[in-house]
Amino acid sequence: MTTISTMTMTMTSTTTKAPLDFPTYLATCHTRVQQALTTFFNQHVAKGTAPRLADAMRYATLSGGKRLRPALVYATGHACGAPAAVLDTPACAVELIHSYSLIHDDLPAMDNDDLRRGQASCHRAFDEATAILAGDALQSFAFEILTAPHTQLTPAQQLAMTHTLAKASGAQGMVAGQANDLAATTQKIELNTLEHIHQQKTGALIAASVRCGALACATITEAQLTQLEQYAQAIGLAFQIQDDVLDVVSNSATLGKPQGSDAEQHKTTYVDLLGLAAAQHQAQQLCQQAIDALSGFDERADRLRHLAQLVSTREK
Repeated sequence: MTTISTMTMTMTSTTTKAPLDFPTYLATCHTRVQQALTTFFNQHVAKGTAPRLADAMRYATLSGGKRLRPALVYATGHACGAPAAVLDTPACAVELIHSYSLIHDDLPAMDNDDLRRGQASCHRAFDEATAILAGDALQSFAFEILTAPHTQLTPAQQLAMTHTLAKASGAQGMVAGQANDLAATTQKIELNTLEHIHQQKTGALIAASVRCGALACATITEAQLTQLEQYAQAIGLAFQIQDDVLDVVSNSATLGKPQGSDAEQHKTTYVDLLGLAAAQHQAQQLCQQAIDALSGFDERADRLRHLAQLVSTREK
């Protein structure tokens, strides 16, 4: 397994009151995971892969995105004392799963969106069949790299990460959330139902990103995992609420995906149920809950605290 060990995360420790270097840290995470993903693609996908399929996989994965989930892996690992080089593999694995999910979510049979990450959706840039296969391949690719022999992760750590990511991605997590979301389209649903859908559809992979980052630390404790789980649940829900807010107040150019699609598809959102101002307030409260959950961690968790603040203030 190749790691990008020559790159170091040089952001100095900050507090939540002075996040002057946090944008630099996010940019470093973005560059790091982009380089690691490129390395994995060059090592594994170029050899013997159908060229059109390989192109679609690269197109959907390497051409943009916030990379929030890899940043959560890196920030959690840092908070727990894991070296950055150990975190490249789980960071890439969660991003591959995320990229696969976006391809499939955009398909005409799902959300039927033509724009993703500021460019044509994968099925528009290629075709539906290629997009479906690219998503399937990216899902398998995530588990291929996560289970490959590793010089710094023990087999027990790899197994725990694999189980975490598989559970979060499947019928108990992300896929279940998408199925329930589709079933609820055009239906009037209650707030607790909407929350359950998004804890699966969006929150499960965010929580898996945090847990995988923690599992990269060999000395992680159950108490720490519990605190991090509480953190992840709060920001996962806050992320979705902010998504619903942005679908109302932002525009397609800023979002990099169609604005107003929830209303077009008659989906119930947090803004529908709470109102715009109350939804924004709820997202801010959840992010504060996330920060409070980290009270047992020292300043090394400041990156996670800043990420929680970012979730409720992001504009795309």
